[in-house]
Amino acid sequence: MANLSIAFVPVLAVFLGALWALWQKPGAAVTSAIQHFAAGVVFAAAAVEILPQVKADGSIMATAIGGILGVVVMLGVKSLEEHWHGPVGMLAAVGIDIFVDGVVLGLAFLAGEKAGLLLAFALTLEVLFLGLTLTQELGETYKSKIKVVAIAVAVALLLPLGVVASTPVAGLSHLWITGFLSFGLMALLYLVTEELLVEAHEKPDSPMISALFFVGFLGLLLLEEYLANGETHGPAPAAPAITAPAG
Repeated sequence: MANLSIAFVPVLAVFLGALWALWQKPGAAVTSAIQHFAAGVVFAAAAVEILPQVKADGSIMATAIGGILGVVVMLGVKSLEEHWHGPVGMLAAVGIDIFVDGVVLGLAFLAGEKAGLLLAFALTLEVLFLGLTLTQELGETYKSKIKVVAIAVAVALLLPLGVVASTPVAGLSHLWITGFLSFGLMALLYLVTEELLVEAHEKPDSPMISALFFVGFLGLLLLEEYLANGETHGPAPAAPAITAPAG
């Protein structure tokens, strides 16, 4: 499954982020910059790939139900996270976030391979930050660096598991797929507005760091346009062979 293999790229990002955090703890400005850039990329992926697909399907009921459930689920997760404390609570909260990311990534591939690839790139940046944060938190509880990295990677494996969990949706009717895409759209918007940007603004900020949100958004938008133009202006079909009339 190509989609599943792509889902392991963010897992690799968590592994590299964990090694980075153990080797040298990134400063607040670097962390904020990563969060701003990742938020811009995720927002662009949602706006450019998922939203047009939901609008094209044109089902008001499916869009409304899926979107409402998406908001309710994400707010429910936030409520649970506020009541969880300590390493176990933190791992549970991060694990749910990553699993939902995997489900949304699997749903994005329903909108098209290009949508899935672009969102995979966006989520890779997001979970890179999670890998940094998770490693720093675990380092305060566990002294073994190998154990810290192993736990971070184990939690990241919930992302491919989320992709697998979303696979049966492909066999459902068009209306169901629209509803699930609407759910995924709300989850991505929540990720940007209530997690990445909120946490980024809790750290030292500057116009240059804030500009990275727009750099990420515009960068992914230009990448999508480049890929779209590549598909439109692909290699010209071969000219039909000309045969001489029988004579």
